[in-house]
Amino acid sequence: MAITYKINKKQSLARTGEVMTAHGAIRTPAFMPVGTAATVKAMMPESVKATGADIILSNTYHLMLRPSAELVAKMGGLHTFMNWHGPILTDSGGFQVMSLSKLRKLSEQGVTFQSHLDGTTYELTPERAIEIQHMLDSNISMVLDECTPYPATEEEAASSMRLSMRWAERCKKAFVERDGYSLFGIVQGSVYHDLREESCKALQAIGFDGYAIGGLAVGEGQEVMFRVLDFTMPHLPADKPRYLMGVGKPDDIIGAVQRGVDMFDCVIPTRAGRFARAYIDEGEINIRNARFADDSAPLQEGCLCPACTKYTRAYLNHLFKADEMLGPMLLTWHNLTFYQQLMQGLRDAINEQRLDEFAAKFLAKYRKYKEDDVAA
Repeated sequence: MAITYKINKKQSLARTGEVMTAHGAIRTPAFMPVGTAATVKAMMPESVKATGADIILSNTYHLMLRPSAELVAKMGGLHTFMNWHGPILTDSGGFQVMSLSKLRKLSEQGVTFQSHLDGTTYELTPERAIEIQHMLDSNISMVLDECTPYPATEEEAASSMRLSMRWAERCKKAFVERDGYSLFGIVQGSVYHDLREESCKALQAIGFDGYAIGGLAVGEGQEVMFRVLDFTMPHLPADKPRYLMGVGKPDDIIGAVQRGVDMFDCVIPTRAGRFARAYIDEGEINIRNARFADDSAPLQEGCLCPACTKYTRAYLNHLFKADEMLGPMLLTWHNLTFYQQLMQGLRDAINEQRLDEFAAKFLAKYRKYKEDDVAA
């Protein structure tokens, strides 16, 4: 049997549940810290676990280039290689091929590209993407798709989506079924209602263990993203997990959970931590700001991460100004804790039928700080 998904509670479109894999359970709604190159940057695996994360995401594109899927398999698979023994989802590399690689050439067969590391030419086909993820021992593999750029005309979006659907069928045929492992399809179609609906129907005809919404968080803005979710979600099966790829900021996540999304990933909390930006209840702040230089308060009252329980804002400010590596480590730990506390808050609110109240209260406080507060 593949993974199993059980819905526990519902409130309107939102739901809590549990995805069971060969490496443990994932409580949903879930946020997956991004461990692109078999590591969540600035974090030990046990530190990631301590934030409350059940699952992490790693990347097919990066790992096929370095150190190679073959080497990871030789070392016992990704769980052993990186010492993370919980569930792992791997994305298929389609987005990175679009955003990072050089001289990309797309065809019916797949995509040929030059590595952004050394210029070596690679070919990534649907079958090869699945083979790589199998060697990595990923619990949740993703189909290879073309991430349609934004903006795109309806004709461009249709051609791109239909190619991705043909690739999805090939991925399904290549996938090796085994207990506790699964393959997710990816919905494409840009911002066009009829194309998103067509994509949903095509994927369900093939049959997947879960369904991801791709092609969002690529520059379209939150209002458009929510509109696309509003007309896409009704076309996805209610008994399968739904994953919004590459999203996002706390207010993005809350709005998507209210629309029925179960799983999220984004580099934002870890990247922000490396660049002195911290997420707190009132919004996003830059700890380099001079106003924190003599601030003896913790980063966030009530937060149980080491940055908040053991250090002051003044010390964190000092670490970043002195370019000490402990600064990014502590802020990354804090940001991931903040995100996991948000997910737990959302799960509790849905279970207790108070999601709208939770969302309104959180967002009213979170939006206290404006963008100019983030600048150093």
